[in-house]
Amino acid sequence: MATQTKDERVAQTSLATKMLQRPELGALIGAAVIFFLFWSVDTTGNFAGVGGTAGWTDIAAPIGIIAVFVALLMIGGEFDLSTGVMVGTSGLMAGLLATEYGLNIWVAIAIVFVFALLVGFINGVIVVKTGLPSFIVTLATFFVLRGANLAVTKELTGTVRVANVEDTAGFDTAHAIFASKTMIGTSNFQVSILWWVLATIFATWLLSRTQFGNWIFASGGDKNAARNAGVPVNRTKITLFMMSSLASAFVGVMFVLRLQGMQAGQGVGMEFFYIIAAAVGGTLLMGGAGSAIGASIGAAIMGIADIGIPYALWDQDWRWTFIGVILLAAVLVNTYIGKKAKGSKR
Repeated sequence: MATQTKDERVAQTSLATKMLQRPELGALIGAAVIFFLFWSVDTTGNFAGVGGTAGWTDIAAPIGIIAVFVALLMIGGEFDLSTGVMVGTSGLMAGLLATEYGLNIWVAIAIVFVFALLVGFINGVIVVKTGLPSFIVTLATFFVLRGANLAVTKELTGTVRVANVEDTAGFDTAHAIFASKTMIGTSNFQVSILWWVLATIFATWLLSRTQFGNWIFASGGDKNAARNAGVPVNRTKITLFMMSSLASAFVGVMFVLRLQGMQAGQGVGMEFFYIIAAAVGGTLLMGGAGSAIGASIGAAIMGIADIGIPYALWDQDWRWTFIGVILLAAVLVNTYIGKKAKGSKR
């Protein structure tokens, strides 16, 4: 009697293989290693306590809010280098509209969000209609906004910053929602942490539970095949650009309300942190794979490192070197895990 062979297409996948197939696994391992590294070299005894947790989550939250939507855009096969400067543009615009033109801060925030959606829409349309690399298109947007931030702020205020936002109408309620804090023990936890968690949950649901999430993966994996399958690739990419721009505006509003003002250079350079957080979290640079949870873990790693280095009394200048090492190590680990997952049949 002939021995029946099991069809690999219906073979059950083992738990170990399922875990290896998760894009955020490498980042989770890295976060644990880095946390215990800084805990072991902590000179204050506070790193693993409430105070240290409040510190690194405060830094990680605004990075994570934007990084999860940057990850969605990267999964869709595109980049946005204007996210960092959009943080500053949004904060400046909200502050200027409220302080210089007397608008209620809520009206100013609504205008800022519409403006951010418009910028994202323009970025997306130029990319999909011209075929130019999104790296180039959004880099151009970066320089346009950076110049406008300085020029317009100087013209209206005579300085390079907006101040006295706390004196505007509607500030108290807006501050409570976007920039308040809660005392836990002896440390203050910012409300931005809650927004970070909500952004991660929403982006994860969008990726894993909706048709739009399938479109994102398809658009980044093989856009020609996706089009042939009926996926609206152009519309998907434009929507992703709008979402990343809106997330940046959201963080910009948080900062201007929290700081009660905004510098013209705020946010410049942070776009690389968002991309790094997504890449560390397992999002492929060429698109088609990744997760919002992974991007959040990547943001957490940055917050841990930012707080851990001074707690260990290391020279703060080594921070950039450490981030570079983290990025390279994460990409190598994620690549290795990905290959192991593909090689595992069950």
